[in-house]
Amino acid sequence: MTKDNPVRECTVIDLVVEPASAEALAPFGAIIGRDAPVTPIAVDFYKGAVKMSYPARFVSEHPVEVTLAQMDRRPGEVRYMERHFQHTQAFLPLGGKPFIAVMAPPGAGDLPDISQVRAFRFDGSAGFAMHLGTWHEFPFALEDGTDLVVILSSQTGYDLKGKDAITEEAHGPDLDKKDIVARTGNVFRFELME
Repeated sequence: MTKDNPVRECTVIDLVVEPASAEALAPFGAIIGRDAPVTPIAVDFYKGAVKMSYPARFVSEHPVEVTLAQMDRRPGEVRYMERHFQHTQAFLPLGGKPFIAVMAPPGAGDLPDISQVRAFRFDGSAGFAMHLGTWHEFPFALEDGTDLVVILSSQTGYDLKGKDAITEEAHGPDLDKKDIVARTGNVFRFELME
């Protein structure tokens, strides 16, 4: 960074996008879909026509909001990552459109472990719920008009409104959103393939 060039040079870390599976997502959270590694249980009232499974536990210290994210394609680049301390956020696709999620496992440090950042491609038939503290960027649409149901704590919105005007980071009781480029000199990139 120089006086004439305020943009910091950074190292590009290319991520290989891998298919989302229960095994691959285990360090980050749980897959929610028919392929989740749980056995569905028949609901007594419906003679086996309705089965329920419990693929992920949702935790929140505040009221929970069910929101709809309407997403269009954006560049496959991760500058910011965030984590939540008070809830286990979940993303569930509508309409069967694929998307990519970039995550790093929870850790004790102030930043995600750069060597553990991974990108996962969801085919649109399943979503996921993260463990407390999982670092992540908001998912990336592979097609314009992709809709995701996002289940999250009401506290997240309050924390995001407290965004620092200079750093554009946000912090609060639930949220810790960091500028990875400014803090580490690294930016993550991946190909948005369908």
